[in-house]
Amino acid sequence: MELYSPVLFEDALDLLKNLVETPSISKEENKSADLIQIFLEKKGIKTHKKGNNIWAFPFHEDSKNPYLLLNSHHDTVKPNSGYTKDPYKAIIEDGKIFGLGSNDAGGCLVSLIATFCHFYSKPLPFNLILAATAEEEISGKNGIECILDELPPLELAIVGEPTLMQMAVAEKGLLVIDALVKGKAGHAAREEGENAIYKALDDLNLIRNYEFKKVSPYLGKTKVTATIIQAGSQHNVIPDICFYTLDVRVTDAYTLDEAFNELKSNLKAELSTRSLRLNSSKVPEGHKILKIGKTLGIQTFGSPTLSDQALIPYPSVKIGPGDSVRSHTADEFIYLHEIENGIAGYIEILETYAKGIAE
Repeated sequence: MELYSPVLFEDALDLLKNLVETPSISKEENKSADLIQIFLEKKGIKTHKKGNNIWAFPFHEDSKNPYLLLNSHHDTVKPNSGYTKDPYKAIIEDGKIFGLGSNDAGGCLVSLIATFCHFYSKPLPFNLILAATAEEEISGKNGIECILDELPPLELAIVGEPTLMQMAVAEKGLLVIDALVKGKAGHAAREEGENAIYKALDDLNLIRNYEFKKVSPYLGKTKVTATIIQAGSQHNVIPDICFYTLDVRVTDAYTLDEAFNELKSNLKAELSTRSLRLNSSKVPEGHKILKIGKTLGIQTFGSPTLSDQALIPYPSVKIGPGDSVRSHTADEFIYLHEIENGIAGYIEILETYAKGIAE
């Protein structure tokens, strides 16, 4: 593998420090977007901006070559109450950098930016696009989804999320279902009415042990979980309506519609979906990136957690420095060596991809 300049890591670390110290809660990422845009333009890289999304094309763009996207997000969740360190202070201790968003997904983002800078002016047999996007933590419509029309069709997207540099080749989608159960109101002291809570319990007991018919070889079982329930307003009135909500993590064995219809056929409630946007994903068999992962000895897996992969309608993998178990935790951190290895790993993947095209 070609050695990269240590300046790449130093610049990446400086950028990460600045990002940590720049609050960027989802929908409030304007300052971090400006920070990234200024960083790239100081490197002589022409950028594009829409909302709080920043993207750039390679210096030697050739539309006859395939396009590969490097994508990660710069928004964060809100800091939780368990922090003992200032979440907006980039603190380096014991080989780690602490701070909100350092692990999810600042380390991935700055590693991808460093990788893009490394390749920016080099002729490649593909066109490398960089996108630093917003609203990933809330799957918002003003994130990557809103710039897809600005990009050409992609042969591959590499989505930066903390995976210990293992490669997620499939990812579960998300389906949120609202359910309405109707009963009949009556006085609690008399044998009258039809209790909507009891009717909902029939559904909930089925859901508690429900197993979808189809199982994915990559992601296992599609999973449904009841997460919210609401009914009744007075202690002495039989409730005539009960609402509950289902969180469904859908594998590539189902489309969102198929998973919805299977549940609909088994439940008594009236069901409605909040969204059909957040699809499952799986890299097609025979795609170059699968061969490259095997060649480089990168462990592959199916991911249960959601990312911008769900909104990218092209083959994609999720891979990056850091560890998913640290995401959204108090005193979030990433190891410095993980960022170094992230930059090196991304560069090695792309160099191997380029060689595969050239052969």
